[in-house]
Amino acid sequence: MNTNEKIYSGKTKDIYALPNGNILLAFKDDVTGADGVIDPGANTVIGKVEGKGRKSLAMTDYFFKGLRAANIPTHLVQLDIEQGTMEVRRAEPLGKDINGAGGLEFVCRTRPWGSFIRRYQQYIRDTEQKLDYLVEITLKDDERGDPLINDDTLVALGLLSPAHLQQAKDITRNVCRIVEADLRGKGLTLIDMKIELGLVNGEVVVIDEISADAMRVMDDSGTVLAHGTVYEKLIGA
Repeated sequence: MNTNEKIYSGKTKDIYALPNGNILLAFKDDVTGADGVIDPGANTVIGKVEGKGRKSLAMTDYFFKGLRAANIPTHLVQLDIEQGTMEVRRAEPLGKDINGAGGLEFVCRTRPWGSFIRRYQQYIRDTEQKLDYLVEITLKDDERGDPLINDDTLVALGLLSPAHLQQAKDITRNVCRIVEADLRGKGLTLIDMKIELGLVNGEVVVIDEISADAMRVMDDSGTVLAHGTVYEKLIGA
């Protein structure tokens, strides 16, 4: 792996600067959760699952091919599943804080679930209702529990221009539709998912990954599937 020094170590990836100006993402086997229960939405690493990083990368490759077919731009240059690495174009994540850290996560929901129900349970008349690809935006801020931020605040603070905000939400919905349709073809239901977006040469593109690490998927019995099970349904054993 011909890289410069490691520039960042996250919960599920290490990030390196490449000599050609691109970035290398090295996927890790770390899993997040709380109270010993694995939860992709949690902010604390609770252990490792052998092979999990390569499976996340394989799913990202799978879904990025679908995005490419739909003309949705990503930062992907090339990947090596055996090595668990992905070379990407250097992107400026949307919504970084005044210290150049953090960023935004774009959540797309097809139905009420999880934190959405906890926030709005007194106002939800039907937990089976469709949410029509509702987009919620959160700050990447572990210390504050990744709080929600609304559109007006994003614009008022100069984190996003109105044009980039609309592009980001449109891309998020389109990605969710593509992933949902693919899973539906395998007898699975997408509950919700999150993606990250950034700017490459002024263009809003999908960055980071798209895998079971960042989505909830349910089978026809109503069971929310584990990371490895989603991988098997998509890629095979």
